[in-house]
Amino acid sequence: MVTKERLSRDTVVAAALALADAEGLEAVTIRRLATDLGVTPMALYWHFKDKERLLDGVSELVLGQISLPAEEQARPWEDQLREVLDALLVVLRAHPAVTEVVKSRVLLSEPGLELTERVLGILRSAGFTVEQASQVAVQALITLVGLVAAEPGKTLADESEDDHDQRLRAKKAQLLTLSPKRYPHVVEAAEPLTACASSDEYFSVGLDVVMRGMRGALTP
Repeated sequence: MVTKERLSRDTVVAAALALADAEGLEAVTIRRLATDLGVTPMALYWHFKDKERLLDGVSELVLGQISLPAEEQARPWEDQLREVLDALLVVLRAHPAVTEVVKSRVLLSEPGLELTERVLGILRSAGFTVEQASQVAVQALITLVGLVAAEPGKTLADESEDDHDQRLRAKKAQLLTLSPKRYPHVVEAAEPLTACASSDEYFSVGLDVVMRGMRGALTP
């Protein structure tokens, strides 16, 4: 229980993020947070007029966890951008339940604006036009969020180890029941489509694809 004196905006946001991490975004409600914190819902409305404003705070907290690398303009733009996207991906992977929340709120907080400024600056220095840099930056963010959301075999919020294993076994079994004549490649890939052999490799390949797409989008 949190006493009235200790209840602050930061305390509420941290509790909301912890709840989303543990049980999924659907569990995050003003009433549930108030119960967990041992206060009345009105105590939370003092800081946030509704759930949307609370999620703004959650997004800011998550984006604030990004450790942006030092700026080194002498290095190739691809290397600079890869490090920034790596830093973003580390944070998104740590909080998969709120990736969609973060995606739609990047420009609403100081940490998000700093991230966007860095990415756009790198792209502009590489020769992208303002329009191209903006589009590429948005597409990169969407892709990273999609990578986290679609990671094969990831454990769902509030999912026990037994439930996780059972769900993956059922998914693999379903794919293996498909006709090998009609879907030979799907059947062959039943294992990797069910779960990644290495999450780090999965995300590394995903970033490779993003970076190659960016190079291809750069007008000669």
